[in-house]
Amino acid sequence: MIDKVFCSSSFLMYRTIVDKNKLFDNKIKPSFADLDFKRELIKNSDDLFTSLKRQVAEATKDGKAALCLSGGIDSAILAKFMPKGSTCYTFRCIVPGIEVVDETPMAAKFAEECGLKHKVIEVYWEDFEKYSKVLMAHKGMPFHSIEVQIYKAALKAKEDGFTKLIFGENADIIYGGMNGLLAKDWYFGEFVDRYSYILPYKVLRNSELILEPYKEFEIDGHIDAYTFINKYFRWEALGTYNNACETAGIQFVGPYSRTKLDVKIDLEKIRSGNTKYLVREVFNQLYPNCVIPNKIPMPRATNEWFKNWNGPERKEFYPHCTDNMTGDQKWMVWILEKFLNYLDEVENNE
Repeated sequence: MIDKVFCSSSFLMYRTIVDKNKLFDNKIKPSFADLDFKRELIKNSDDLFTSLKRQVAEATKDGKAALCLSGGIDSAILAKFMPKGSTCYTFRCIVPGIEVVDETPMAAKFAEECGLKHKVIEVYWEDFEKYSKVLMAHKGMPFHSIEVQIYKAALKAKEDGFTKLIFGENADIIYGGMNGLLAKDWYFGEFVDRYSYILPYKVLRNSELILEPYKEFEIDGHIDAYTFINKYFRWEALGTYNNACETAGIQFVGPYSRTKLDVKIDLEKIRSGNTKYLVREVFNQLYPNCVIPNKIPMPRATNEWFKNWNGPERKEFYPHCTDNMTGDQKWMVWILEKFLNYLDEVENNE
């Protein structure tokens, strides 16, 4: 069913189309992550250690897999399981004249300790302009800003002779790293405001407030946040990594994503500051003398890149709707407008 208002609103709220039966246009089919695969059940850190080690060994046995290594603990654990001499890539966003978050020094330390070849993928605003169309065309919808750098790394890995890229994605979602979303017992309306990236009525002249995914996890006026993010956030995140890798013609490998916590998540530990406690235990076992680095999202300099952007120009959007937004929110409006322009191109070329 073609429903451009629903799909635009859904992307702004959830960064994906939450109803697979809806699409922007019948000439462009959305691509979603396939979650129908078997996951290993994890009860403790020993189970997690064993599963990750086995999965990395399987992925690297033909010598055709490289690792995307950040400055955080999730990929650092995987680095310990990579064969010596393997290649790893780290992203660094470049904004001329401005210092932005740089994970490469910490990633370089992990690479050196693990005996890996470390390569840096520099990401510029020009890459976003260059690769946006191919990524949105493959996905059939607007996309997350991190897809550009994943795509660029995947192209480099493919050029270097690799067929697979290994990521630490999904560790935060499955093992309690999303401490902001798990920080309290949220009332229904509170969680809608907290999780929704952009409430669509603030941006679109014609919009829809899509609450069904939230209602699915409402219990006595509250939201089961952990279960919610393990369905919708996980689905969106895997769609992001799969699309970027598939578009480049390389296989996404996510060892954490193929595991599932088989005991109740300990929210008390998380709320007391011990986030991702099972992952931390594995990290401490592998790096006994290393202080756990502060968690930062995958670097993307959206605040700097969109600082002087005046906002969307299409008639679907309210003028000045992005004036008070963060860079990440501005990106979502920017890419939605680009996607709507792309739809017009497709229609006009028929």
